[in-house]
Amino acid sequence: MTNSVTWDVARWQARLDELRAVHHVPGAALAVLTGGEIHELASGVLHRGTGVETTTDSVFQLGSIAKVYTATLIMRLAEAGELDLDAPVVEVLPDFETIDPEATKTITTRQLLSHLSGLTCDFTLDTGRGDDCIARFVEASKGVAMDCPPGTAVSYSTVAYQVLGRIAEVLTGSTWDQALKDLVFAPLGLKQSMTLPEEALSFRAAMSHLGEPGQDPEPAPAWDLMPRSAGPGARVVASAGDVVRLARMHLDGGLAPDGTRVLAPETVEAMQRRETDVPDKWTVSADGWGLGWTLYDWDGTSGFGHDGAAIGQYAYLRVIPSAGVAVALVTNGGGARQLYADLFRELLGEFAGVRMPEAFAPPAEPPVVDMKRFAGVYRREGVVITVTEDLKLTYAFVGGMADYSPPLDMVLVPVTDTVFAAAGAGPSFSEDWMPVVFSTLSTGAECVYIGMRAAPKDA
Repeated sequence: MTNSVTWDVARWQARLDELRAVHHVPGAALAVLTGGEIHELASGVLHRGTGVETTTDSVFQLGSIAKVYTATLIMRLAEAGELDLDAPVVEVLPDFETIDPEATKTITTRQLLSHLSGLTCDFTLDTGRGDDCIARFVEASKGVAMDCPPGTAVSYSTVAYQVLGRIAEVLTGSTWDQALKDLVFAPLGLKQSMTLPEEALSFRAAMSHLGEPGQDPEPAPAWDLMPRSAGPGARVVASAGDVVRLARMHLDGGLAPDGTRVLAPETVEAMQRRETDVPDKWTVSADGWGLGWTLYDWDGTSGFGHDGAAIGQYAYLRVIPSAGVAVALVTNGGGARQLYADLFRELLGEFAGVRMPEAFAPPAEPPVVDMKRFAGVYRREGVVITVTEDLKLTYAFVGGMADYSPPLDMVLVPVTDTVFAAAGAGPSFSEDWMPVVFSTLSTGAECVYIGMRAAPKDA
């Protein structure tokens, strides 16, 4: 099914320009697939220092949307018989190891794809620019604490995707970067998609911008603040149009526009099938997780997509199969999440008949909650979270994440007896209020979810 609403270029260009300025986003590009056609718009500047104009062929860092590309690559390999999603990772990656010997034996590729592996997210290490950087990262992650035992809870994990990148390298005999070019970019004809900074030099590349909320941000100290090893989970560089072209293949049952079969229809369907529910349904509007895809449910209308945050660049992708609609927004700083929220509510409403929820916020009259059961210290790799009985929360970065940000002090406002809205988190976490969700693992252990990551409570 495709949508019959006509695309009004002037109207949507004016709206993009207006909202971008209101939310202090230096530059943005938008691509919308509707009625079988891809429409592309651009607004603002790529770099506030140079004033270079954003154009539709400009490329931006996609952050975690890279996970969808890596998942597509892995599913191509699985479809070719190179990989069994339900076999232990050690069968294809004998050197794979975690801090927990039992977990090492049991973690599967399916669990890596669906964030059920228990591997953590915020372990960062620069292992250099060499072609062995991902192998070296996976080796270095062996002693890192896990968020939870495999299969006991969903916990968003970039480390899992770096392991997936290494699996792709071992199976193809090339780097993740080259495997992605050969098996995803090339068959889809993605001419404005790449993974390495030097490749971006051939294009109009967006500069990251950083700053305080509600103000025009300034150019970041460097174009790319992530190590090369982060690639499989955090760095694809692309135009908004190319992001939608990838999504279109998943909408079209695995076919490229020229008829090339990239994935089998059953593989595409499997990626969009729910693997797990999520306790935190607000951070990225998730209702569940598939194989690589975030899954959404808008009052009974299903969709899939992903959000991405590089350091100072933010990207958003939403796909609604019933309407044949895909929307991608790429930005280079400022109040990007607010821009996404305002713009996508209008676009998805008009072209897909979808009513996106309002921004997460506490009710006018919050319930009274006894905080004694939640008070305490919660830990995961890179982060220590302290919750007090008087509704205060401190989110402190430690270890390899220590230089990422000073500790964040927040006030919690009850939404339900287990869900709280935190004020003071900053725009990279949420539109206005950050969801804090207390839950339990299937083992019975208590944890808190912030940013979709499970942090177990100290015993």
